[in-house]
Amino acid sequence: MYKVVRSSRLYEQIVQQVEESIQKGALKTGDKLPPERELAQQFGVSRTAVREAVKALREKGFVEAYPGRGTFIMETSAHPIRLSLDRMVKAGQAEGSRYLTEVREMMEPEIAALAAERAEAEDLAAMHESFEVMERAKRDPDAFIEADLDFHLALAEAAANPIILSLIDSIVGLLREQRMGIFQVEGGPERGQYHHKKILDAVEHRDAAGAREAMKAHMRQVREDSRKARGG
Repeated sequence: MYKVVRSSRLYEQIVQQVEESIQKGALKTGDKLPPERELAQQFGVSRTAVREAVKALREKGFVEAYPGRGTFIMETSAHPIRLSLDRMVKAGQAEGSRYLTEVREMMEPEIAALAAERAEAEDLAAMHESFEVMERAKRDPDAFIEADLDFHLALAEAAANPIILSLIDSIVGLLREQRMGIFQVEGGPERGQYHHKKILDAVEHRDAAGAREAMKAHMRQVREDSRKARGG
């Protein structure tokens, strides 16, 4: 039904294809979208790109997600377009990046600690898969960045708190922009992978304190590489 998409703006192409399906009548009000993993396979993209596309479709009023039931096509005239957080912050790119890093420094160490306490086998498998993709994609920005986003998404899912997952979903566009800058900094991907491995090891060993400290070290690296990316 869908074409494989290729771009650093993958989610925008997914949104376009779904909108076209709605306009052509292939998708009708009340239809249920396939599960997230299935959509990722159909489009040939990461789960993060699918999640961001669904978020964008929700903001446009095309779909609505119901916990435990799925995501459904809505009557578009009944839903006004909601203002996206990433559009608000991007008004000032340099300041936005700094604000994003501050938020991540507050949230992500505790997310990692919760993941170490609550991760299921499926969560650990998702983290390993994302880590291995990054290992193979250090010369491929799109693949590396999407796998990086998926790694942090898997941590958020492992934390088993739907509010945390919603918060991460709300800033994924900003996270992608930040990672694109860091990828261009010499040694940025390698430094990121060093810290990802430390985080993954701590989560696997159920070491909440170690996971928290490993993520703090990662956030310090992100702050420094973000500064370099801005030419600071």
